[in-house]
Order: sequence, then C-alpha cells, then structure tokens
Amino acid sequence: MWSELKAFLLRGDVITLAVAFIIGSAFNKIVESLVADVITPVLGMIIGTPDFSGIKIGESIMIGNFINAVVSFLIVGIVLFFMIKAAGKKGEEVK
Repeated sequence: MWSELKAFLLRGDVITLAVAFIIGSAFNKIVESLVADVITPVLGMIIGTPDFSGIKIGESIMIGNFINAVVSFLIVGIVLFFMIKAAGKKGEEVK
C-alpha cells in the first residue's frame, strides 16, 4: 500500500500538477496586488473612487458588492490577457 502511494505521489504528472498549483497561487498574488495596488488606484484618480458597494436594491440586496466583484474580475481578466500575451511574445523571441 505504501509503495503504491509512493508511486502515485512521485508520478510526473502529479508533481507537475503540484508545482503548477503552487506557481499559480503565487502568480495569483502578483496579479491581485497589481490590480488592487496599481490599477484600481489609477482608475480611482481618473474616474473617482471605483467602489460600488453602497448601491442597494431595496434594503437588503447589496448589488454594489456584486458590481465590485464583476469589475474586479474584468480588470484581472484584462491584466492576465496582456501578461500572457506579453509572455507569449517574449517566448517567441527566444526561439
């Protein structure tokens, strides 16, 4: 049983997946910091504070929080798109 577990854990695809997960988590922190600490403040200077959390429907539906989440998702998506595009061009130059 231990040998089967060891064989499973040391298979190349499991280790590759673990490394990819760890790198993805670290990359996520970089992207979140870029969006929260650089892009969002710049947008705030241009269009005012980009915070919609005060928007409500009725007394209890906090639609503003949902709008904040959607805006954040779009900004992260745009940042990832350009970062991956830039990394792809960099990789083409190396070849």
